[in-house]
Amino acid sequence: MIGKLGGSVAALTFVALIVRMLCTVYLYKQRSISDPQNLTDILNAFIIAVTVIVVAVPEGLPLAVTISLAFSVSEMADLGNLVRRLHASETMGGAGEICTDKTGTLTQNRMTV
Repeated sequence: MIGKLGGSVAALTFVALIVRMLCTVYLYKQRSISDPQNLTDILNAFIIAVTVIVVAVPEGLPLAVTISLAFSVSEMADLGNLVRRLHASETMGGAGEICTDKTGTLTQNRMTV
């Protein structure tokens, strides 16, 4: 979802910068159509759009992981499991059964029958 949103924003940014360049050429007549500055503007618009994608994805991933872990903690609390740390819910979410001794500690970390 973060990638799709970042790609959408990058495409909108690219289109907005191209429209701005076209307005400079056709509406305001500040440059001619064959001016090399137009190619530079298109290349800069592309670089900015790629930069938006490159920045959006790594910055959004920690937020997405934290939100998903918080959601799993609340789900586990509804089932009666109290999780004090978010990263513990990632491990506990995949456990089907937990075998402990009478003191409640895991001794060998493997289930035997």
